[in-house]
Amino acid sequence: MVPHLICGGFSQEETENALIDLQFLGIDNILLLRGDNMRGEKQFKPQPDGHMYAIDLVKQVVKLNQGIFLEEDMLNPVPTNFCIGVGGYPEKHMESPNLATDLQYLKAKVDAGADYIVTQMFFDNAKYFEFEKLCREIGITVPIIPGLKPLSVKSQLSTLPRTFSIDIPEELVLEIEKCTDNQQVRQVGVEWAIEQSKELIKFGVPVLHFYTMGKSDNICKIAKAVF
Repeated sequence: MVPHLICGGFSQEETENALIDLQFLGIDNILLLRGDNMRGEKQFKPQPDGHMYAIDLVKQVVKLNQGIFLEEDMLNPVPTNFCIGVGGYPEKHMESPNLATDLQYLKAKVDAGADYIVTQMFFDNAKYFEFEKLCREIGITVPIIPGLKPLSVKSQLSTLPRTFSIDIPEELVLEIEKCTDNQQVRQVGVEWAIEQSKELIKFGVPVLHFYTMGKSDNICKIAKAVF
């Protein structure tokens, strides 16, 4: 299990308390994200005394790993031992002006202490390969884990690009548009993700991350076919 911690909706103290609880439970692997805008807001706004950017969340966890807590007078603080993951965007974050700038933001998170990167979903492996290449060229050396999301309903052809600012390959779009119901869409999505997974494994990725959106039957089919 890899808990996701976000900036939105939490103060620094609440974040620290959540991290202490995770340490108590023996969970030492976390993914740190800024999070989305609150419903109805056009721009992201942090909570009072909260973090504006994911890099600030990374820095807070790094301090905890060093035994530095918000309460400076704490007696005998026990350092945490979190492995820190952050998000990366092969097609750039929707708020970044360009991919080169977005890569510099990503490198800053890694330089601040992130141990690995999990990418936003993508449907064209060429975008991951180019992203990985560009990351290495600017000195990012941590593992870059590809994030995959099999399509499951036809409406995702419009909702996913609009929500996540990603492209869906024309070949996949044409196959989905031929489907007469979402059961067929789900099967096409599984088959596409299987081929994506096999190619990525052949490329040598460290591991695959699947976005389930709360439903895992299609992920199980993919895993059985791939592994």
